[in-house]
Order: sequence, then C-alpha cells, then structure tokens
Amino acid sequence: MYLPNMNHKKIQRIMRKYELVTKVRRRNPYKLVMKKRLEHRKFPNILQREFRQNIPYKVFCTDITYLPFKDRFAYLSVIKDITSGEAVAWNISARPDMALVMETVRKIRSNLTTNALIHSDQGFHYTNPSYIKIIQKIGMIQSMSGKGSCIDNAPIESFFGHLKDEVDYKKCQSFPELYSRISDYMVYYNYHRKQWSRNKMTPVEYRNHLLIQTQGGG
Repeated sequence: MYLPNMNHKKIQRIMRKYELVTKVRRRNPYKLVMKKRLEHRKFPNILQREFRQNIPYKVFCTDITYLPFKDRFAYLSVIKDITSGEAVAWNISARPDMALVMETVRKIRSNLTTNALIHSDQGFHYTNPSYIKIIQKIGMIQSMSGKGSCIDNAPIESFFGHLKDEVDYKKCQSFPELYSRISDYMVYYNYHRKQWSRNKMTPVEYRNHLLIQTQGGG
C-alpha cells in the first residue's frame, strides 16, 4: 500500500478532522521509585559494636548532627577513628545535602590501612550512590547500624554529646562565628583533651603511641 509523505502539521489536521486521539504510554511511577530504591544500597553491620580497637586508621564511624544557632541550623559531619578517638575529618554546612558528607570523606587522610572500615547509620547520605562510589574509590568497606539503633554507632554519638556540652554554639551570631568555634573545638579535642579510657592521652597522643607500638618501637 502506498503511503504519501506527510508532515506533522497535515497529520494534526487529519486527526482534528476525524477526532482521532493517540494514547501516550506514561512512565510507570512505581518503576521509578523502585529504581531509586535499588540505587540506594544498605550494607550489613560488620562492626557489630566492636568498639575496642587497637590499630589506628582501620575502623571509623561517621554521622551528621545539627547545631541550632540564631534561629537557624547548621549541619556538622564528622568521621572519627574509633581506635584513637580522633576526629580525622569534619565539615560543616548550612544545608544537609550530599556535598556535606562528600567533602568530609575527601578530607580523610590517605594513610588508611588496607580494607579500612567506615561505619554509619542507614541515612540517605550513606546509602546514596555517590557516597558509596567515593568510599569504594578510596578502598574502604561500608558497615551500617541496624535500623533505628543509635547504640550501634555509639562512638560518634558520644563525640557529638561532648561537643554539644562543651561548645557554646547556640550563642553564635553568624555562620563564620560558628565555624570558628567548631574548628577550635576540633583542635582542642584532638590535641589537648585527655581521655581516661586512652591512658590519659589525647586522641593524637594515643594514636601516635599505638603507631609506635605497631611499628615495633615500644
């Protein structure tokens, strides 16, 4: 059968003349939701509350907390070495977006042990494909708390508790002022705040002490 060439305008005129309607197949919204869920992966709890570690740069925990100040909120992301207690990387932002955690990971030191573990909750940030990709790129293994089980990530919760007790962040009048106070606290916590559970050493002192022992120097 011969079909003459017709442009789209002629086709539209014919459709209007004979009241023809074309059905358009819409994308299945449930398939889109399922695709998004598959992109966001959860990982088993490898850490299993084994918080007593003795090798620095091997087991880490991470989370985000919010800091209210002057009718606003800031969001603090921290990665903590469970062994030494050192806050090895942190980032603070006015928005709890993916950039907050991605920048935190980029700040982590390069001298990680092989197959270092990083533990988090099952929050949106840590199941996000971008986060999973960067963790795999630097050679770390993900571990996640059970759903709604804060105690599975107790070391980082403890750190946030100390910070909120010891920093007068609520009186900050601007984001730069808040940033400065948090920055000062990170230095204080890592280099000056001695901990009874770590032989009365600061996190950095205890980390160096363990590294010397590991290298056979003591």
